[in-house]
Amino acid sequence: MSDLNNNANQNSQRRAFVIAWVFGLIFYFLEYVIRSSPAVMLSELSGIFNVNALGVSTILGTYYYTYSVTSLIAGVALDRAGAKYSISVGIGILALGCFLFAIPSTIMGDTGRLLQGAGSAFAFTGCVYLASHGFAARYIATAIGFTQCVGMMGGSAGQFIVGPLIHNGLPVATFWTGIGILCAVVCLLLYFTTPSEDKTAEHQSSLWSVVTPYKIVFSNPQSYLSGLLSGLLFAPTTIFAMTWGVAFFQQDRSMSYQSAVFVCSMVPLGWVIGCPLLGWVSDMIGKRKIVLTGGIAIMLLAFGQLVYLPGMILPAVSMLIFGVASGVAMIPYTIIKEANPDQVKGSATGAINFLTFSITALLGPIFASKYGKSLMHTSEHAKHFQAAGLFIITITLFALLISLIIRETGTGKKTPGASIGH
Repeated sequence: MSDLNNNANQNSQRRAFVIAWVFGLIFYFLEYVIRSSPAVMLSELSGIFNVNALGVSTILGTYYYTYSVTSLIAGVALDRAGAKYSISVGIGILALGCFLFAIPSTIMGDTGRLLQGAGSAFAFTGCVYLASHGFAARYIATAIGFTQCVGMMGGSAGQFIVGPLIHNGLPVATFWTGIGILCAVVCLLLYFTTPSEDKTAEHQSSLWSVVTPYKIVFSNPQSYLSGLLSGLLFAPTTIFAMTWGVAFFQQDRSMSYQSAVFVCSMVPLGWVIGCPLLGWVSDMIGKRKIVLTGGIAIMLLAFGQLVYLPGMILPAVSMLIFGVASGVAMIPYTIIKEANPDQVKGSATGAINFLTFSITALLGPIFASKYGKSLMHTSEHAKHFQAAGLFIITITLFALLISLIIRETGTGKKTPGASIGH
């Protein structure tokens, strides 16, 4: 009888974690909307914060400073405090960041964006944690792949849906207040639906036990190569498509606002297709490097054509192909897990997130200073677009080089988790 009661309790607990995971998906969707939507309101944000385009880019870039650092903290917090408090606090911080970002002050803009980055770091990690507690082992990879797709759809919605709303007169402050309220509601739903966990043993362990897994991960050269590779692959999509792309297509390619938003929204839409597809291909053949190298080569061809042969293919098609191919940026997340011991795989995810977005935080200001700053003042728009495009192509070429020297971790057998992202 006691066994039946235990089974019933376990099933009930699993169902509760699945319900919380569904609300976690909304958290992850909103996080990507918040990450990508500033690209469609650069001029409005410039007016609100009383800064030029470079100043807006600097404010937006602070997101990645806190996102990268907090990625290391999120996994530890989940392990030591459980999901109920960690994820709820994470989206609560995200909500506060949105409210502050609606205030017309540079200081509030910086603070709000910093908080948005810190809170967002709990979204994907939290969803993975909830899925691992709610689903049977054979369904976890599917659940994580679905989680990833939901996030990417949020990235597309942040441009494709938010862009027309802003263009048709929705005040920027109203948008950020509204999405902050949505985050606050999801925060309450997560808090009241996520089961409590007994973390007594974790609380009694020393803080050194938290640091030890990261020591193992960061002692492995493959971890750095994985993080550098992932960062170089995400930088073009993050810096160009999700931040500067709309403005560049408007100014340098003379597109209408609606067309520029549509073209840039094709990249996250491509992720929705490419991330699970390329992860599945890598799993099926049991190889990582050949899929990585092939995907990066397609990225280079698609973006090179967009920059140097713009009349050959419609820009939206080029950006969609680029987005699908850039789905290989998720494969380094599998490589770092396979290159490190089983007992530190959770820390490996935090480590690669930290490395990935540290690179974005470093490269973003360089691109903004060299090309974003001159966007409104250049008279040679074709050359300006090509120069900025060459910067993106150079980053991708470095990624191609690293994909050739990183060690193959595939076994030739199907290994779950290749589609795990961030």
